[in-house]
Amino acid sequence: MIDFTEEQIERYSRHIILPEVGGEGQSKLLEAKVFMIGAGGLGSPIALYLAAAGVGTIGIADADVVDMSNLQRQIIHDNERVGVMKVESAKQSIEKLNPDVVVKTYPYRIDADNVREIIREYDLVIDGCDNFPTRFLVNDACYMEKKTLISGAMFRFDGQVTTFKPHEDKEGPCYRCLYPEPPPNGLVPSCSEAGILGALAGAVGTIQSVEAVKEILGIGQSLSGKLMTFDALRMEWKKLRLRKDPACALCSDQRTIFDLVTYEQACELPFGK
Repeated sequence: MIDFTEEQIERYSRHIILPEVGGEGQSKLLEAKVFMIGAGGLGSPIALYLAAAGVGTIGIADADVVDMSNLQRQIIHDNERVGVMKVESAKQSIEKLNPDVVVKTYPYRIDADNVREIIREYDLVIDGCDNFPTRFLVNDACYMEKKTLISGAMFRFDGQVTTFKPHEDKEGPCYRCLYPEPPPNGLVPSCSEAGILGALAGAVGTIQSVEAVKEILGIGQSLSGKLMTFDALRMEWKKLRLRKDPACALCSDQRTIFDLVTYEQACELPFGK
């Protein structure tokens, strides 16, 4: 267990007094390494809460710069950072919040050539991207590298969160059990076309960060095999059962995918940043 400084004892005191966490759990958090896809609407609350919790190493991948239209929901950025790479802006915010955290930045697009090597360094992966190609790529890479994947998405007033870890849970599905293939390009609108309720990102991203902390600590019930959905207009959370597809091309006994598949980057995810 880590020998805490007086400042760390004070900083993490509300965690340490929790019987489910304690000093041992806080040590696990400080030693943990989490990789995040996206520093946007979902990535903002995820990064801030993981940093506040004392997750020791946070990797963030995003190829975009901060735009004024992002600030309505991407709360890790501000007016002064418009035009700055999102990963750098996020790093500045995290380091101001908690100097214990080491932030590794990846200011480029995650692709089939780099994703497996990157995630290999981390304990778990959190996906907050805004397009189908990246989502499928990350799912496939996590399965191949045996990494737990916490997936979140949102669209207009609706959000969803789930955890994929078929490498640990034999009955647990992967993303391809839910969506076998991406939709045709142009079939669904992006959030820039359909709009997004800004605060929805906070609701969904916060649940992702809670799930990540639970996975690191090994406490509570995982969302593996379950899909949590949120309807902000009706203020309703629902938990749906997800079943493993016995014919899944990736994670079933009948798998046909053994290498990473690259899809066109043109199609946008209906649940985006």
